[in-house]
Order: sequence, then structure tokens, then C-alpha cells
Amino acid sequence: MKIIDWLADAKNRGFVKKASYAALVLVFGADFFVHRHHGAFFWDNLPGYGAVYGFISCIVIIIVSKAIGHAWLMKKEDYYD
Repeated sequence: MKIIDWLADAKNRGFVKKASYAALVLVFGADFFVHRHHGAFFWDNLPGYGAVYGFISCIVIIIVSKAIGHAWLMKKEDYYD
């Protein structure tokens, strides 16, 4: 519980953001040094492809989920009245 409080504290927000960005850059940069034996497709051998594909996939999932929620799942505020 203490780590959650530390992460949520406003004075630590800048450090947490910088540490998160540094971790993202480190993981993305490490992908340039990984040897791939063979990929099924040519893009499987591109450095950083998995990170970019995962990021775009997350954005698409969020957009589609919000669209479904607003178009079909959400009910009006007085739906149960």
C-alpha cells in the first residue's frame, strides 16, 4: 500500500513520469541488440516492430472500446428510473 501512495503523490509525479519514459526508451533500445534467428515475415526482423505494433494495437483497442461503449453499451442517465 505504501508504494501506491508514493506513486500517487503529486510531488513524485515528475520522477515517475521520467522513470517510465526512461524504461520505455531502454526496452525499445535493447530491441536493436537482440539477435533474431528468423522471422515468419520481413517485419518480424525490424528492430522495434513489436513495440510499435503493441502501441498501435493498444490505441486501436481503446478507440474501438470507447466507440462500442458510446454507441451501444452506455445507457442514458435516467435509464433505470
